[in-house]
Amino acid sequence: MKRILIPAAALAMTAAASVQAGKSDDVLNVAFTKELENVDSYFNSSREGVVLQRAVWDGLIYRDPETNEYKGNLATSWEWIDDVTLELKLREGVTFHNGEPFDADDVVYTVNFVADESNGVKTQRNVNWMKSAEKIDQYTVRIHLKAPFPAAIEFLSGPVSMYPNEYYAEAGPSGMGLKPVGTGPYKVTSVEPGRHFVLEKYEGYHDSPKGQPSIGTVDIRTIPDVNTQMAELFSGSLDLIWQVPADLAEKLDQMGKFTVANESTMRIGYLTLDAAGRTGEDSPFTDVRVRQAVAHAIDRKALVSALLKGKSQVISTACFPSQFGCDQDVTSYDYDVDKAKALLAEAGYPDGFKTEFYAYRDREYAEAIASFLNAVGIETDFKMLQYSALRELRMKSGSPVSFQTWGSYSINDTSAITSQFFKLGSLDDARDAEVAGWLDAADSATDPAVRQENYSKALKKIADEAYWVPMFSYNTNYVFTPEVTYTPTPDEVLRFTDMDWK
Repeated sequence: MKRILIPAAALAMTAAASVQAGKSDDVLNVAFTKELENVDSYFNSSREGVVLQRAVWDGLIYRDPETNEYKGNLATSWEWIDDVTLELKLREGVTFHNGEPFDADDVVYTVNFVADESNGVKTQRNVNWMKSAEKIDQYTVRIHLKAPFPAAIEFLSGPVSMYPNEYYAEAGPSGMGLKPVGTGPYKVTSVEPGRHFVLEKYEGYHDSPKGQPSIGTVDIRTIPDVNTQMAELFSGSLDLIWQVPADLAEKLDQMGKFTVANESTMRIGYLTLDAAGRTGEDSPFTDVRVRQAVAHAIDRKALVSALLKGKSQVISTACFPSQFGCDQDVTSYDYDVDKAKALLAEAGYPDGFKTEFYAYRDREYAEAIASFLNAVGIETDFKMLQYSALRELRMKSGSPVSFQTWGSYSINDTSAITSQFFKLGSLDDARDAEVAGWLDAADSATDPAVRQENYSKALKKIADEAYWVPMFSYNTNYVFTPEVTYTPTPDEVLRFTDMDWK
C-alpha cells in the first residue's frame, strides 16, 4: 500500500511562520484536495461544493449541527397548509452580495428553476420533490410539493440555497460559477475555476443562526497532493488542511506544533456492483453469488483499524446509522476468504475473473480493497478518475465495480442516500423495481412508522442481494495552526463562520 510521508524539507521548517502569516493579514489560507467542477451549488455534488455553499449562500431554514434543532434563516417561520403545501414567512431586510434585496421573487425563481428537471441540477434528489413555488406577498411564499415528502424541512435546511432572481436569470449556472452571488456570511471576490477561490467577510450579513463571520478573508487553493499541502502548512502558506489521512494526522499530533482534531462524519464508503448488467449482460456481477463473494472478500474491520482509525466504524447498511429510517438489522457479510472463493466457484468462476475497478478518491483505501479482491481471484484493473469523470461514466454506461463515498449533503434522513441511488435513476446499478417502490412509499409517507417499515424492506433486500457492499463510515482529520480556533461538527461541513484567531 502507498504510504504518505511528511516531506523532509517540511520537517526541517518551524511552524512559527505559518502561525503569524494568516493572522497578521486576517487571511485564512485553506487547501482543498479535490477540484471543484462548478461553484454553483446546484451544479456540483462534491463536499468542497457543500463547504462553499454554506459559506456563500443561505437556505430558508437552518439545522443546528449540535442540537439538530431547526431554526429560521431566510425564512422566519413556516407551516404546513396541507401535506403538499408549505407556507413560509421570509426575513425582511436581507440583501444579496450584489445589492439585490431578498424577497419572495427570489424564492419563487430559485425553486421553479431548480425543480425543472430540464435545467439540469446535478443532484436531482435534492430538488425533484418540489413542484413549484408561489408568491403570496412580498415576504410570504408557498412551496408546492409533487407528493408528500416528510424530509422537506431537512432538505430546505441543507442543499436548497436561495439565489437572486434578477442576477441568476441573466448569469445562469455558468455565470454564477464564475461570479457567485448569495446572501451568505462570505462573499466571493475571486474565482479561478477548479483552482483558487477567495472569500471575504460580508459586512451586510443578516442576523442568521449561522453566526457572524470573524475572519476577514478565506483564501482557498486546490492542492491535490497531500505532501504538498504539508510542505505549505510547515512553510506558512497554509493555515488549515482537512481530510488528512489518519497516519499523517497521528504524526502531526505527536509533533505538537499543530492542532489536530478528529470528528465523525455522515459519509460512508461502499462498493457499487453492476447487478443490472449495465456494462454487459455477461457481467459477472449480475450473479448474486459473485456480489456476495465480493462482500465476504473484504476485511472491513481491518480497513477501519489500519487506515481510517479515529471515529470511523464498520457499516453494513446502504445509509448512515443516524439517518432516519436506516435499519441496522440487515444481512452482514463477515470477512471469509474461503466462503468468497466457494461462492465464486458456484457462480462458475472457480479461477476467478478480471474486472475494471474504478475510484475517484482515497487511493490508499481503494488499493487496499483491490488487494482483498485480488486475493480471492477477482483480478482488478484499477483506474483512478476525477470525480466528475467517474460520475459521468457511471451515469452513461455504469461501471463493473467502483469505490464510492456519499456524505448525503449532511442530511440526516435515509432518503438522502438510499433513495438517491436505488430509485431507477442514472446512478442506480441495481435497477430493482421492488426496492424503488418501497423507497417511493417511504419517501412520501407522512406516518413515521410507515416510512420506517418501507425503508427497512428496501435496505434488507439491498443487503440480501449485495447490490452495494457498504464498508465503513468516514471520519475527518483537521489540522490547523495554533493561532486558529475551530471545533469541527459531525456533519463534515467546514464552517468558516465558526473559525477565529486566538
